[in-house]
Amino acid sequence: MASDRVKGHLDGLLLAVIEQGPLHGYAVIEALQVRSGGSLALPTGTVYPALRRLEEAGWISGRWSTVDGRRRRTYRLTSAGQKALAAERNEWSAFSGAVGRVLGEA
Repeated sequence: MASDRVKGHLDGLLLAVIEQGPLHGYAVIEALQVRSGGSLALPTGTVYPALRRLEEAGWISGRWSTVDGRRRRTYRLTSAGQKALAAERNEWSAFSGAVGRVLGEA
């Protein structure tokens, strides 16, 4: 699925993946791909700027660590991020229901 298809939903997708527990950036990309059954193979150029934006918004917090000699930034959901994720889920539910009704989905 093209990355432009997730526009407007990327924040919710990232928050949902990070909700499962702390992850470094590349692990977020891998988790998106696995949880979507391979449909969401987003490039680093899409995900990393979004992670920085979510951190600046206070929805996730990042912390640097060194693993096997490599520096990594690991992200975890904040309480503000949990509230934002709940709002994203509600919005998605309403949106997908409306689109399903228009497209004739059962």
